[in-house]
Amino acid sequence: MKDLADSVESVEQLAAAWRGMVLDRDPDADVRDLPGIAVRWADSRFAFWNCVTLTEVGADAELLEQRLGQVADIMRAKRQPGFLWLFEDLLADDARAALDAAAGRAGLRHAFPGTGMAGDLLPLDEPGHPDLTFARVSTDDQLLAYADLNSRAYGFPLEAGRDGLAGSTLWKNNVYAYLALRDGVPVACAASVEAAGRLFVALVATDPDWQRRGYGEAVTRKALHEGGRATGLTRATLHATAAGAPVYLRIGFRPNSTVHFYGLEG
Repeated sequence: MKDLADSVESVEQLAAAWRGMVLDRDPDADVRDLPGIAVRWADSRFAFWNCVTLTEVGADAELLEQRLGQVADIMRAKRQPGFLWLFEDLLADDARAALDAAAGRAGLRHAFPGTGMAGDLLPLDEPGHPDLTFARVSTDDQLLAYADLNSRAYGFPLEAGRDGLAGSTLWKNNVYAYLALRDGVPVACAASVEAAGRLFVALVATDPDWQRRGYGEAVTRKALHEGGRATGLTRATLHATAAGAPVYLRIGFRPNSTVHFYGLEG
């Protein structure tokens, strides 16, 4: 059974981690904590850096309707598209039942599902894979390779991923970001970063041509191992896509909240 405290942790981790990511991309980014709404919006072509989430616990159907209207107005005022990350388990029962209809009335469309996950799983043993070597991202070229893997994995144009990561000093110095190399060619990537006393896993991706070989799991274990060793943290969190969730279960993460990603209609 899911613990509501874990779901609260999940949304708080998103707000904490994305604050740093978004301000790294644009020091003047829209980073606000409004009543019931956290805005983390870089207005980047990389849509994951354009984020709004609902933060109240137990919002009923009436309050949900109000918040979704506010969120849609915020999103319409931006140049670039992004997502509402909605943590279903924070809603009251009547709000959950009304969610689809309320989102439609606000002009929001469901984009894809996700799952908040966490675990007291650190430290992890040094990982390995017979096909792979690992390289920590420390140069601009490696950062572009990391961005390109995410673009290919998530169906973004290459320039969108590069707009999200190119030139970042944060990612080269403070994020434990790793490339998995097969014969010297990047085939997967994963990163971890300290966020409010947790190690947060972000932007895990595998080249579509090299999926289902254990590469994503191996490089995620590497990012966790190195991040945990550097920080001494013992608890890790992440937000998984449907495809990624089984990988994280094998590592030791457990689900704590159903996440719905919404974009604007049209």
